[in-house]
This record gives sequence, structure tokens and C-alpha cells, in this order.
Amino acid sequence: MTSSLLQLTAVPDLVEQVYSRLLDAISEGTLPPGERLTQEDLAQRLAVSRQPVLQALRLLKKDGFVEDAPGRGVRVTQLDVGWIAQVYQVRGSLDALAVRLAAERGARLDPAVMRQGRLAESGRDVQALIQADLAFHRAIYQASGNPLIAQSIDLHWHHLKRVMGAVLQSTQQRHTVWDDHEAIEHAIFSNDADSAVRLVQEHAHKASVQLTARLSEQIQHLKTGAQG
Repeated sequence: MTSSLLQLTAVPDLVEQVYSRLLDAISEGTLPPGERLTQEDLAQRLAVSRQPVLQALRLLKKDGFVEDAPGRGVRVTQLDVGWIAQVYQVRGSLDALAVRLAAERGARLDPAVMRQGRLAESGRDVQALIQADLAFHRAIYQASGNPLIAQSIDLHWHHLKRVMGAVLQSTQQRHTVWDDHEAIEHAIFSNDADSAVRLVQEHAHKASVQLTARLSEQIQHLKTGAQG
């Protein structure tokens, strides 16, 4: 007997496209924390039917980017200091594994990645800085030779991108980030796995402290403004 399957009610590729577009908008702040999202409005703005929007919102809720709103519907999930700190703990561990593997196998990072970062740090485009930072870490994941690292950490980066912009507004912190990257790259190039691990863990800890501190300030400022 041949088993029957229910017909799909939406084109998978379209659901994925809507999910990706909404995820980018949330990560980049175009859809800010707390903004209420309706199927009708999003469908109109994206020029699609409501069905793929509904499916995409369900996926975003599962991944922690949207949450139930008071009353009915959903809204963009509020940023949480404790959650971001936990994400950095995971990222720090995976980065440490990646640089150790990269250094032990004698991997070499593409010099264009560092050039991209140094160029971005001298400009005023915060999104370019975020993309350059992501490109550097993805280069490490690729250099590790273990594709599971990049697959495991990809979703976490979207959470981190939501708060990275606040810290990268500071010119001094921009230079610190890429000085750290250069030191990590040199340790990998020198096959010094222990130094590479230490440097990337320090880098992740420093970024976590800076981001959570800035996020705490913003949350407190919003609370003060609301009370006023």
C-alpha cells in the first residue's frame, strides 16, 4: 500500500525567502524590539500572500526572534542582557574550537578579509563593520575544516547582530576589534593553537562585556523615559 502525503499549502522557497527577509530586518534593527507584526501588513510590504508570512513568523517564534504580543498577534522579541551573555558563551566556545583546529591544520585566512575589516573600521557604515566582523569569524570556521561549527553558530549570529551596532558606533572600540582579529590571525598563521584559543576567548569575553553593558544602558534609558 502506498502511503499518502498531504499537499503542501505554500511554496517552501517562498517561506524561506520571507523568513530570511524578516530575519535580516530584525537583525539589522529595521524591525526594532517590541514592534508588533501583523500578517496583513507584512504580506502587503513583501508583496506575498499571508500564508508564507504565517509560516515564516512561526519559524521566527521557534528561533526566538518574535514572541506573543499582549492581546493577540506577535511582536519582535525584546533584547535580553542575560540571553545575549549566554549566546556569547556558546560563541566563545565554538570560536575557540575553530581557531584550535585552524591552527593545528596550518590553515591560512584570506588576506582580503582583514583588508575588508580595516577598511570598514575607518568608515562610518556600522552595517559594513558588522558584515566585516562576521566575514572574519566565518573565515575561521571555514579554516577549521569542520562544517558543523558554522552550522551550529549561524543562528546565534543573528541574535548578536541585533546589539553589535551600539558598540561599533565607537571608533576606539572598532580599532580594538580589528587589533584582536589581527592577533588571532597571526596565532593561527604561526600554528600556535594555545595562543589562538586564549586570544579568541578574551576577544569574545570583551565583546560580551561591552555589548551587555551598552544594552543594559539602553534598557535603563528606555525605562527611565517611560517613567518620565
